[in-house]
Amino acid sequence: MKPAWIFPLPAEIAAIIRAAKGRWRPLLIVAAFTGLRASELRGLRWTDVDLKAGVTRVAQRADKHGQIGPPKSKAGRRTVPIGPFVVNTLKEWRLQNPHALVFCNGAGNVESLENIVQRGLIPTLTAAGLKGKYGGMHAFRHFYASWCINRVKDGGLELPVKTVSTRLGHASISITLDVYGHLFPSNDTGEELAQAELRVLG
Repeated sequence: MKPAWIFPLPAEIAAIIRAAKGRWRPLLIVAAFTGLRASELRGLRWTDVDLKAGVTRVAQRADKHGQIGPPKSKAGRRTVPIGPFVVNTLKEWRLQNPHALVFCNGAGNVESLENIVQRGLIPTLTAAGLKGKYGGMHAFRHFYASWCINRVKDGGLELPVKTVSTRLGHASISITLDVYGHLFPSNDTGEELAQAELRVLG
């Protein structure tokens, strides 16, 4: 049985963004709309972000000790597209943050995951009326996966599994399906079958 991941709904992401303040706002926005792991966000450099092309490249990560290193796997090294909202958010944030790392601490060094969760995420969730509902940054990665998978008519991107797998940095499609397979539309409901028959029969 596939795990029933608990992740924010689109309306909750909107509430979180409205509630986010200061340096935590751009971090949470990028987390929600790129699906980057917390370690990848903490290691993200401005040189990895191409605001003109609308992409961010995952080239390194920061471990729990704050040490910078390569992604855990070859698939972890990837390019993720970003939309206009994320681009504009980062443009504004770059004017305030001159350091090499996009989401660093005040001294320009790697931000600790504990600080992100305790000083950024939890207060923001509380302000958004979601206190205690999502305990860690991985919830944003699950949201991003669901957003990529959901149908366009439901507000998602309706991407094929290979694309979703690549964007998430999974080593194989089977990992994506094991974790998120239950979210992919079955496309075989009675209504959809009836419409498909009509398209064939004319």
